[in-house]
Amino acid sequence: MYLVSSFAFLLHEFALTMTAPSFDNFTTIVTGWVFASRRTVTGMMMAAGVAGVRHHAAFHRLFSSARWSLDMVGLAVFRILEVWFDDTSVLLAIDDTLAPKRGLKVFGAGMHYDPQLSSRGKTITRWGHNWVILCVIIRFPMWPDRPFSLPILFRLYLNHKSAEKHRRDYRTRPELALQMLDILCRHRQNRRFHALADSAYGGQSVLSQLPRNCDLTSRLVLNARLHDSPPPRSGGRGRPRKRGPQLPTPARMLQDRARRIELNIYGRQQRARVCDTLAHLYHVPERRVRVVAVEALRGGRGREAFYSTCCDASAEQVLTWYSWRWSVEQTIHDSKQHLGFEDPQGYSRAAVQRTAPVGMLLYSLIVHWFVNDGHRRYRALNRPWYSQKSHASFADMLLTLRRESAHEQIIPLGLSGPGSQKIQQILDQVLQLAA
Repeated sequence: MYLVSSFAFLLHEFALTMTAPSFDNFTTIVTGWVFASRRTVTGMMMAAGVAGVRHHAAFHRLFSSARWSLDMVGLAVFRILEVWFDDTSVLLAIDDTLAPKRGLKVFGAGMHYDPQLSSRGKTITRWGHNWVILCVIIRFPMWPDRPFSLPILFRLYLNHKSAEKHRRDYRTRPELALQMLDILCRHRQNRRFHALADSAYGGQSVLSQLPRNCDLTSRLVLNARLHDSPPPRSGGRGRPRKRGPQLPTPARMLQDRARRIELNIYGRQQRARVCDTLAHLYHVPERRVRVVAVEALRGGRGREAFYSTCCDASAEQVLTWYSWRWSVEQTIHDSKQHLGFEDPQGYSRAAVQRTAPVGMLLYSLIVHWFVNDGHRRYRALNRPWYSQKSHASFADMLLTLRRESAHEQIIPLGLSGPGSQKIQQILDQVLQLAA
């Protein structure tokens, strides 16, 4: 099997990040990844049609011992996506996800919190890998109201026990997120970045060490201690004050008069009371932030508080920015369901750290390809039960890529006659069933 030429052209950007033999194997693996039903190395070899032609060890070595950097490949994806950026800040999303695994000898596997199985009354942990992911948030011109989170950089989180077992320095998830932010901000020092993250990545350890060309918007607890700017030094003896007078907490702000607004976020209209102010957080007094306290009047999520280092932003803009962070949850869902992010079975360090992330990088490439070229060839499936569907889902994008790749290989055969159209219809039906 081969990928359609317009998509295969995108892979040429990776030729600069690895040797020629590795790039050839990488292209074969990506081809198999698109068509395979289960994303193991041997499964992708079967889907690409190279099983029995090439030895399987060559493709296992691509992930376990070949000399190439996942960060460099991720930055290559970022360069491909740069065509969609304007002169404003590049929005980023940070999150983590669990990929369940089996086996005690799998590198980096450990017991991690499972948010899908856990509830407020009971915490469930599972054995597997915990990935910290950095995505670029893009709103494409054809879908201005639908933000996409496209993954570019990854870090495997090792808990205390796993780090000690593999003799690695322990790094928290926020520290891993800072590593990726630093890599990206150094790669494009002339750009301004803006990270959107939940409260797990919005604490003191991240806010106090942000790169100089990066802002942050995150959640805040309702009883957060806020302070005004410190007064100017009077010239007397002693250390100057770090904090000014204490300000009302976000919960206290909502007890006073507040503005009423309507926002179109999370796919619905939401009415809310909102208060905002400029303040300094107690644990990071040197950084001034815009604090927004909001209380939903209808629907919504009750009382919440947010902050942003973009002090000139309005409360509505801060709330809208944070709502776009939800797109990373959709990315994780689609990568697991349609690209087999949890399927790879490698157990060595390099194989574990490089195999699964390729699936999410492929997600970014497929969305970019579809918006840039594939949407012209998209044909919506006849599904009358989706009466209100207005946009192509990622499953539709993947099916379009599979169909166009197959058609490009059939056209040179010169099929003609009354049976040729029937053959193409049967092929489309088979690809739909495979999707």
